[in-house]
Amino acid sequence: MKSNLWLVSFLLDWGYRCLDSRWLNYEEKLLIEALWRWLSEDAIKPWRYRSWIFPRDTKFREKANHVLSLYEGLWDDRPLGSNEFVLSADEKTSIQARQRRRTTKGPRSHQNMLVEHEYKRQGAWAYLAAWDVRRAKVFGRCESRSGIASCDRLVGQVMCQEPYCSAERVFWIVDNGSSHRGEKACARLKAQWPTIELVHLPVHASWLNQIEIYFSVVERKVHTPNDFSSLLELEERLLGFQERYEKADRPFEWRFTRSDLSNLLRKMNYNEPSYEPKEALVCV
Repeated sequence: MKSNLWLVSFLLDWGYRCLDSRWLNYEEKLLIEALWRWLSEDAIKPWRYRSWIFPRDTKFREKANHVLSLYEGLWDDRPLGSNEFVLSADEKTSIQARQRRRTTKGPRSHQNMLVEHEYKRQGAWAYLAAWDVRRAKVFGRCESRSGIASCDRLVGQVMCQEPYCSAERVFWIVDNGSSHRGEKACARLKAQWPTIELVHLPVHASWLNQIEIYFSVVERKVHTPNDFSSLLELEERLLGFQERYEKADRPFEWRFTRSDLSNLLRKMNYNEPSYEPKEALVCV
């Protein structure tokens, strides 16, 4: 293997000169091209990196298995009944409405859309949503701020309509946000809707929450490019999109199973931590 560290050090020394090829002679240009070619062929690239978070929840495996079992249509290794439902919920905070100082020009032949860089802030919404995992239904609302009251209004919006209000059990998969964290949140929600089963994700495991897939679609298709004249226009766009989305779409093809989780944790050489953070309280 070639010495990556030596090559990187060499490139750093030449870095400023490489920014403008006018300062390089022909031989130097050939040398730089050869160096980059060698670097791109090497298996180890120390100048590249990815950020990641190692699982620190004391019950990561147990909590993740609860969620993945629900995605497979199981609870306690028993199939869910036709009158039991699974919802994945979360909030997307601070979705801004930015009014561009010049009118956005739509795309034309051989020309991309032109969006003015400068804008005026028209406010922001907290967008709360719940995704029915098996029925491909989405419920959402815009709130001026997130919190317990906003969370309860979303839950009430769903639980006050059929088939959820007459269901035997309704599982809500949520993260460890302050509005629905721990045993107090379980008791609060169960007092209002006795059929609710709150299922908490492990800490730092939002990638197991299916609503995040929907949020990524919203970010691409609704919020980009961000050009809204008012909060009302942004709200109408968000709520209109969710109605259209559930009519045209179907349940997500979730392929990550409990076996995949076990393989991943084994690959990471993961052992349960010896401490328990406050966020790790669960109700299941």
